[in-house]
Amino acid sequence: MDALSLTALAEEQVAAAHASSAGRSARTIHGGQTHALRQTVLALAAGQALGEHESPDEATLQVLAGRVRLSAGDDSWEAVTGDYLIIPPARHDLAAIDDSAVLLSVVTDRRQ
Repeated sequence: MDALSLTALAEEQVAAAHASSAGRSARTIHGGQTHALRQTVLALAAGQALGEHESPDEATLQVLAGRVRLSAGDDSWEAVTGDYLIIPPARHDLAAIDDSAVLLSVVTDRRQ
């Protein structure tokens, strides 16, 4: 079994987000086409957002660093390092209030 530091990976991805013209960076650490679970460390530079998008199947978000706002319709939730959010099954957006990194966990039915 391989171990990795989520703290170090969060720092690495925040630096990559700053270097990116889009102000974001992501690295999948588990999963893919043949897995039901996919986990991705996603970083956004302060002030950047993903833009509203459809909800995947089941998904959660753990804030590894920074402060983010998850919005879905008229509802929004602010979360800081260490917080855990269940992503609602609706169109939503994620915005970085500060430089931020999150662990996005998604369960899909894509297993073959």
